[in-house]
Amino acid sequence: MNGKKKDIALCFIFLTLFLGGFLLCLFLPKEKYSDSERRMLSPKPEWSAQGIGSGRFMTEFESYAADTFPFRDSFREIKALTALKIFAKQDNNGVYLSDGFLSAMEYPMNEASIVRAAERFRYVCEKYLTEENKVYLSVIPDKNCFLAKESGHPSMDYEAFEKEMAQKADFAEYIPISDLLEKEDYYKTDTHWRQEKITDVAERLAQAMGTALSGDYKIHTLESNFYGVYYGQAALPLPPEKIQYITGTDLDDCTVYDWQNHREIPVYDMEKAVGRDPYEMFLSGSLSLLTIRNPNARADKKLVIFRDSFGSSIAPLLVSGYGQITLVDIRYIHPDYLEQFVDFDNCDVLFLYSTLVLNHSDTIK
Repeated sequence: MNGKKKDIALCFIFLTLFLGGFLLCLFLPKEKYSDSERRMLSPKPEWSAQGIGSGRFMTEFESYAADTFPFRDSFREIKALTALKIFAKQDNNGVYLSDGFLSAMEYPMNEASIVRAAERFRYVCEKYLTEENKVYLSVIPDKNCFLAKESGHPSMDYEAFEKEMAQKADFAEYIPISDLLEKEDYYKTDTHWRQEKITDVAERLAQAMGTALSGDYKIHTLESNFYGVYYGQAALPLPPEKIQYITGTDLDDCTVYDWQNHREIPVYDMEKAVGRDPYEMFLSGSLSLLTIRNPNARADKKLVIFRDSFGSSIAPLLVSGYGQITLVDIRYIHPDYLEQFVDFDNCDVLFLYSTLVLNHSDTIK
């Protein structure tokens, strides 16, 4: 009898949990966007006889159910902690934790990608530049460069990567900056470098390009907390960070024009600073074409920077050395369209890209 009661109790508990989970799945509000993962969640698929017959409906419904499961972020955290702490996995979703820093494994070096990046840069130079233009190249190492070896994770040979890139892009003078960087110069939970930590990088770039910076910097700290892109991917319970940004006499009077949306924007977008990706506060994030004008520049010089998202935070540090800086992201605009917007006469040109983009240069148009 006791055994029968026990079986009934177990069945009752199972049915209660099953029914409770079903009702939660059915009636809890469904989010369309995951703030932690910074991606759109799978929408509820439309029912159709054709979709069911082809199997597409069930495939899409499986993704929808997984993305909208109740308390999904909590279960993701449990799974991540179990994988790392109990099963001793080296990473979770390709992201690993080392000395409080999160980083994605970037390995191996893709030589074909380096060649393609150099060819796209060469195309720009041959199409628009003359002997009057001074052309420079600098490679930004990703955070994995400073974390992988000490944590036992696979890593590229970053010195070889830079050498290969410089050789393939022999039309540009190479400016090394990796010796100025260390892991503390990057956000712990994000891919990007910290603006307040790279003033020495800006100084070296400016000096190599024949200009000087004022060094008139004032550091400010955002009140809101910052969780970087790796935070959501790793699903680990790590403390938030603070974003700091730099102002100065030159920056205060700068104007920025966004050619993509035909509008003026601030150097630091405080609306985006409290948005889904606070790093987008630097020059309003991923925009294809911007022009910064500095009426107080110490030299009547122009600079065009071909860049990725790392360039958004270092460009403001260079404005005191140039009257005009144009930022071009040829991941979002084809080089053939630049002649409509960019005047390359008598300007310096800097190709400034992270290894994250150069090792996956199919994103470059």
